[in-house]
Amino acid sequence: METRESAFGQGEAPREPEVGAAAIVGRSPWQLFLIRFRKDHVAIFALGFLVLLVLAALFAPVIADRVAHHGPNDLFIHDPVKMVNEFGLPLGPNKQFWFGADRSGRDLFVRVLYGARTSLLVGVVATGFAVFVGVTLGLIAGYYGGWRDTLISRTTDIVLSFPLLLFAIGIVGACSASTEGCFGGLIKPGLQLVVFVIALFSWPNIARVVRGNTLSLREQEFVDANRAVGASNLTIIFRELLPNLVAPIIVYSTLLVPSNIIFEAALSFLGLGVPQTVPSWGRQLAEAAEVFRVAWWMMLFPGLFLLATTLTFNLVGDGLRDALDPRTGR
Repeated sequence: METRESAFGQGEAPREPEVGAAAIVGRSPWQLFLIRFRKDHVAIFALGFLVLLVLAALFAPVIADRVAHHGPNDLFIHDPVKMVNEFGLPLGPNKQFWFGADRSGRDLFVRVLYGARTSLLVGVVATGFAVFVGVTLGLIAGYYGGWRDTLISRTTDIVLSFPLLLFAIGIVGACSASTEGCFGGLIKPGLQLVVFVIALFSWPNIARVVRGNTLSLREQEFVDANRAVGASNLTIIFRELLPNLVAPIIVYSTLLVPSNIIFEAALSFLGLGVPQTVPSWGRQLAEAAEVFRVAWWMMLFPGLFLLATTLTFNLVGDGLRDALDPRTGR
């Protein structure tokens, strides 16, 4: 075997790789996250349900056209297809109308699918706006401190002290009084107004979470090292602090979506959410309240979908929290 010269001029044989060294493989944080998340079978099942729900909501027009062969606002109150009896009460599930009909003789199955579109759209878009505002203000308050922190923190406390539902009812009612809406026509009645109101009252919670984590991170050594080499405040915020806040932001966002879906359902239940022509689970539950004893399906199916959606979002959020937390033993 050939030898090589060492630093001292003596020949030595090349070292053989240690036994088992090849089996040690480094894993990135993303790979560790996937390994932890896959072990949570409940979260995986919940994520699968959410994927199916999103697909059903996206392809609701296709399903309505190809499967049900009618739209969400088509009325079936006359022969040959009549889903209302002689007393004006809707008929229950059958082979053609899987979820039965509502009080106006419309297909409840199609309206539940379109209701998923409304709930997911409002929940996700409102959460997106709330996260953007909350993360921005939380980073400013936590990193800069001083009067900025005082101003943002006191504003957050004031908004959190509001009776949210009462203020939401007042704002939606005032802005829906005319077709022009609010702020000179900037916020129009309907989905746009509902998203605005929900986002308006959702940002303080995530702002407090981001502020608390930023206060802890800004005292770490890697932030001091960046300051020592002359990095600007924006560079530290975007390159050092924000990547370390991704995990809590993702987790809290997944937990905020179901809360906003329930918020939209509550407004629609009170008749202040989306317009009458836009299917909504909350409005369907409100319509079912008066005829629940004789038309149980009107409350059962929208209620089940609303419950399953909010529950699965919470389960996925719990799974993400456990997988992204390096201190967990799962």
